[in-house]
Amino acid sequence: MSKIISIHSFRGGTGKSNISANVASQLAQRGHRVGVIDTDIQSPGIHVLFGMDEEQIDKSLNDYLWGRCNIEDTAYNVSARIGKGEVIVMGADIFLIPSSIRAGEIARVLREGYDVSMLNEGFRALVKRLKLDYLVIDTHPGLNEETLLSIAISDILFIILRPDQQDFQGTAVTVDVARKLEVPHLYLVINKALSSYDFADLKKRAEQIYDSPVAAILPLSEDVARLQSTDIFSLRFPDHPVSAAIRQIVGYVEAIGQ
Repeated sequence: MSKIISIHSFRGGTGKSNISANVASQLAQRGHRVGVIDTDIQSPGIHVLFGMDEEQIDKSLNDYLWGRCNIEDTAYNVSARIGKGEVIVMGADIFLIPSSIRAGEIARVLREGYDVSMLNEGFRALVKRLKLDYLVIDTHPGLNEETLLSIAISDILFIILRPDQQDFQGTAVTVDVARKLEVPHLYLVINKALSSYDFADLKKRAEQIYDSPVAAILPLSEDVARLQSTDIFSLRFPDHPVSAAIRQIVGYVEAIGQ
């Protein structure tokens, strides 16, 4: 049965989009048919990780939300774009549904908004029409109407946080909201943890604070920063500790999907 996965954070800068792209790509590499949708309409960016730019995006999520096209018309098969410079065999297709990166389109969203209820309809339509095993939603950070909708319809929610006091407090609010929305499966992912930290202790403390399991802890890495979001890190560097942590997250997803 198809599953909807939301990847969310209370604040920006947590690496949420990078993790979303890597989780979606790892699922596709393992033979699952995957969609990944950028609902961070005010500040889109996940398309960069899949090697797409403004000229290559003919239709976006914005076009669907404003009634210009069907949701499946905004889906791009990005399987062949993954893994620049080398051939990486994907087990199944991966589709990207980007938000517009045109300044005028973003300004219109900020000025006029859109019918948020169409997101729910669009998510369901994508799963059905593209025959997806998983739909990965890269959410807008914080809590607003569209992120609440994404969380509410999710089968699995991963909340990304850094080991930072602001993130810790904001995450507590998000966890509380997710519980009230009765998300079936809720996990934490700690990103950008210093190598000097005791990861086992960090995991234990986070699980005690939020009463939620930590799916993975990703170390702070200059290698990730050096790639500058130009590729899918876990496919380019499969033996890296960050890639191992991504596979831990995917393991939780597959266990639920069975």
